[in-house]
Formats: sequence, C-alpha cells, structure tokens
Amino acid sequence: MLAPYLRLVRAGFDRHASYRAANLAGLFTNTMFGLLRVGVLLAVVGRAGSVAGYDAAGTATYVWLGQGLLAVVLLWDDGELAQRVRSGDIALDLARPWDLQAALLATDLGRAGHAVLLRLVPPVLFGALVFPFRWPHVPATWPTFAASVLLAVVLCGQIRFLLGLTAFWLLDNRGVRALWATTSGVLCGLVVPLGYFPDGVRAVLGALPFPALIQTPIDVFSERGSPTGLLGHQLVWAVVLLAAGHLVLAKATRRLVVQGG
Repeated sequence: MLAPYLRLVRAGFDRHASYRAANLAGLFTNTMFGLLRVGVLLAVVGRAGSVAGYDAAGTATYVWLGQGLLAVVLLWDDGELAQRVRSGDIALDLARPWDLQAALLATDLGRAGHAVLLRLVPPVLFGALVFPFRWPHVPATWPTFAASVLLAVVLCGQIRFLLGLTAFWLLDNRGVRALWATTSGVLCGLVVPLGYFPDGVRAVLGALPFPALIQTPIDVFSERGSPTGLLGHQLVWAVVLLAAGHLVLAKATRRLVVQGG
C-alpha cells in the first residue's frame, strides 16, 4: 500500500530537481533577501547588544535558517490544486486509485527533500561563514531539528491543501491565498522573531499552528525552549490539520461540480 506513495515522494524530488535554473535563481534571491534582512536586524540588535534574547549570532542564525526553511516548507505556492478545481481536472485526480490528500503530501515531501539540499543547506552555510552563527551545542538537537522540519513541512502542506480546497466553494480562491501570503510571514515568525512581540500576542500565536511552520524549527535548532514541548505542539497541530483536510476533502467531493470539462 505504501509503495505508490513512496514513488510519489521520489517523483516530487525528481520533478523539482529538473528545474535547475529556477532553483539556482531562487537560491540567489533568497540569499540576497537574507543579506538585507540580516543587515536590518543586526542593526537593531547592535544598539542594545541583545533584543528578546537574540544577540548577533542568534539573529544571524534566525535569519539564515528562516530563509532556507521558507523554500523547504513552501509557505506560498502557485495554487495548483485550486487551478485543477477550476478547470475540472480535479475529477481525474479523484478518480485515480489513491488517496488524494496522501498523494499530495507524499509529492510535497519529495519536493521538500530536494529543497533541503539546495535551498536550506547552502544559505545556512553561507550565513555561518560570513556572519556570527550559533550551532547547536547538544548532539541530540540535530535529529530533533530534522523531525521539527518534517512536521513543519506536513503542517504547511496541509494548510496549503485546505486553502486549495476552498476553490470547491469559491471557484476563484485567489483572495484567500492573497490573505495568507500577506499575513503568514508575520504569523509564523519569518519576518521578525515572535519574541519581538508583546507577551499577549505571543500567547495567542503560541496556541495556533502558524509558529510551528518557521519559528519552531528555528527555536529547536537554536535550543530555545523545551524540544519535547515544541515538537508536541507541532505534532498536535499536524494531526488536527490532517484530520481537517480529510473531512473537508470528503465534503468537497460530495458537492463536486466540474467546470468546463
């Protein structure tokens, strides 16, 4: 039963590995934005020496991990699922002998595996060479970080899946995706560390899944907070969003209307 999905993992890896020029262009762009972001945040930290527990090394580590994780979790996508709903091609996907949610998740895991190699490792190494950097002090942090990144990929994939499924009701869900694109960077801790926010805001965000996408893997790598608590938060939300995706997909297929085909 797992064999087809394992092949989809490989297919997802191979598909994204074939776009060499696009991957290199994305890596270059991420690095340039990383230089801008680290320059701004280091200027803020430089006046006080430390802000919200982030010194120069912690800030540089936060920036370069965030730049790499952005492509790994794929915070924003091109809305391919919604496009297939609008075109009616989703009917073919639902007719195939697979579970659509599991198939998309398997493909996304393959994509994320390629992104780790080309979009996460290079900017982190660049940042570590050029700026002060904080590597984990405890060996067990490395496998914990890998597990945290995996959970972040699953979480973000399910959020994008749910956003795509809104096209069954909206047909054109670009407004929903635009709202996600404009708010998610702040909510997940990509723009600035969530430690910069007031205590009340942090408490609210801490109960939501969004920090688990970017901030939590960075915190695990930087050894901030309890690894068990951080992974537990991610795991709980992964189960919730997987279940939500299953229920929404089931409801969507019951009201499927094929547009134009």
